[in-house]
Amino acid sequence: MDKLIKAYAFEKMARIYVADTTALVQEAKDIHDLWPTASAALGRFLTASVIMGAMYKGAFDRDDAELTLRIDADGPVAGMVTTTNTHGEVRGYVGNPHVFLQYDSGKLNVGKAVGNGQLHITKDLKIRDIFTSSVELLTSEIGEDFAYYFKSSEQIPSVVSLGVKVDENNNIIGAGGIILQMLPGFKDDHLNAVEDAFKKLPHVSFMLEDGLTPEDILNQITSDHQLLESMPLKYHCDCNRDKFERGLISLGEKELKTMIEEDGQIETVCHFCMKKYTFDEIDINSLIEESKK
Repeated sequence: MDKLIKAYAFEKMARIYVADTTALVQEAKDIHDLWPTASAALGRFLTASVIMGAMYKGAFDRDDAELTLRIDADGPVAGMVTTTNTHGEVRGYVGNPHVFLQYDSGKLNVGKAVGNGQLHITKDLKIRDIFTSSVELLTSEIGEDFAYYFKSSEQIPSVVSLGVKVDENNNIIGAGGIILQMLPGFKDDHLNAVEDAFKKLPHVSFMLEDGLTPEDILNQITSDHQLLESMPLKYHCDCNRDKFERGLISLGEKELKTMIEEDGQIETVCHFCMKKYTFDEIDINSLIEESKK
């Protein structure tokens, strides 16, 4: 089962999140028919997103925060979108799932697949206006881009390590991530200790492929830690027919009548889970009556 752990470390001067997302990335791969490089790109993005969601658990004495993360870029994956919450649930999609690019070494070329663009993060903390912040993509490898976001937008020095290992059969055999953030009051000695620890650390996807748990990975980073909590993670889409009905009603009477005349029915598809909802002529006429109200 996928899970995330949270801990304090380095004399409580750093907060660490370690996540195993292998199963949820595999589910995303299956849902969207992702090719290897698209799997790696979306898998890294899903992992960073679900960790960010966990960061807001209990923030402002609430547990209902929601985040929407979007990458708009010019690479062949044609952008990515994820949504997540504070309960370890995440979903996402890419513009083009059929991307397979490699470096000469054989490593998946996520940076080229994503391309140049921006990372946008929208936070709905349920306490005031929804806020969106944006940064330019630094390398388009996702991990470095999130580290840059935390430093430039939130002024938090961070280390972000994300990885997705895809085997020769296009199955996800290791996916996860580590986000370490320095806390107020840290000293150069703490920062040096963090840098030394990550220099020696194997790649996160290799550790997960070898069967290490998030707790094992935390111990690989440092024995100086205090485990705070553990939470399960999953790929979860909350779409339903009612939500699509409300969306269709918002189109108005004229647009709905045009759809009946042209097609006789409407088929909607959820981008996140690919589930289809079909509305026949009787359904649409009912929606037209609702739109009049």
